[in-house]
Amino acid sequence: MLKNKRIKIIGVPIDLGFGRRGVDMGPSALRIAGITDGLRELGFVVEDTGDILSPIPELCNLEDKKMRYLPEIREVCLKLSNSVSNVLEEGAIPLILGGDHSLAIGSIAGVSRFFKERGKKIGLIWFDAHPDMNTPETTNSGNIHGMPLATSLGFGAKVLVEIGGFDKKVDNKNVAIIGIRNIDEKEKGLITDAGIKIYTMKDIDEKGISKIIEDAITSVTKDTNYIHLSFDMDVCDPSIAQGVGTPVKGGLNYREAHLSMEKIAESKCLVSMDMVEINPILDYKNSSAELGVELILSAFGKRIF
Repeated sequence: MLKNKRIKIIGVPIDLGFGRRGVDMGPSALRIAGITDGLRELGFVVEDTGDILSPIPELCNLEDKKMRYLPEIREVCLKLSNSVSNVLEEGAIPLILGGDHSLAIGSIAGVSRFFKERGKKIGLIWFDAHPDMNTPETTNSGNIHGMPLATSLGFGAKVLVEIGGFDKKVDNKNVAIIGIRNIDEKEKGLITDAGIKIYTMKDIDEKGISKIIEDAITSVTKDTNYIHLSFDMDVCDPSIAQGVGTPVKGGLNYREAHLSMEKIAESKCLVSMDMVEINPILDYKNSSAELGVELILSAFGKRIF
């Protein structure tokens, strides 16, 4: 699918999924770091469609503490779902810049709907320090940025699960979570029951990132040739990405992150991508956003030689 040389950027400065502020500036940070020029240097025709506006928490009423800012997040995800589907209809690749990871509910819904209408399915590769497999029943915080993967698999609040007009966006066997090192106890049970492929940092240490990403690509493209990539910058170690929403020590190093993206580019299966959870307030000289741009470019085909 990377033969397609048109990319449309969609900014989603949503900062409702978590209690700490700052990730709403992520899309701007990635733009400042040169994402548009970088993609054009790779030969892509790039259009930045601007931002899907999201309300700020201070102006919202917190009605449900088990699903914080549910109406507002749902509205943003509905708009994003439609935008992503429209971009694919136009023959371009949607690149979504976040914002917190709750936006993936909308991006995955849009990609899945587009291919479902054509009798096809997508695979999903989820890079994250956290599996984001909580539901309203399991969450301790009520933060929806900890629920998008579960929601996309059909678990959780109906008003989010059914965005796009149907519930299950991806088959469990076509999902791979990579880089996990912080899992809630109740999430473990749901992940096990769902039979999702999960690659922890221990797995990466033991087997190497090359073997892990090859296995993941094979798994998620079984019965489908399309990959949606959802990349949470906190999958990277804080030593290379300190400006993220929820940093956790012991993550991917610089070359592991790049090699993962290079392998995905080589698969020729990438049809859409999220880059989320960059928090410039916690960053140093926009270095995390600069790394985010580098990784996006690697995913879209930039090579060392």
